[in-house]
Amino acid sequence: MEIAIGGDVIRLGQLLKFASVVSDGGEAKALLAAGAVRVDGDVETRRGRQVPVGATVEIDGGQQRITLHVVA
Repeated sequence: MEIAIGGDVIRLGQLLKFASVVSDGGEAKALLAAGAVRVDGDVETRRGRQVPVGATVEIDGGQQRITLHVVA
């Protein structure tokens, strides 16, 4: 799924909320702590990680895997 952002970067927690993967920061924090989020193939645990345009974010939601492509 492509996610269009207004600038050059977006914080990972904001991206997860914007894409409706989570409903709030607490859910984002739990998902990241579980090691279920990868940014460009690397496991990411920081909610404040800057995600640039062109990055791919993969979320392993247990039953489903969600892939987000960040575009301008």
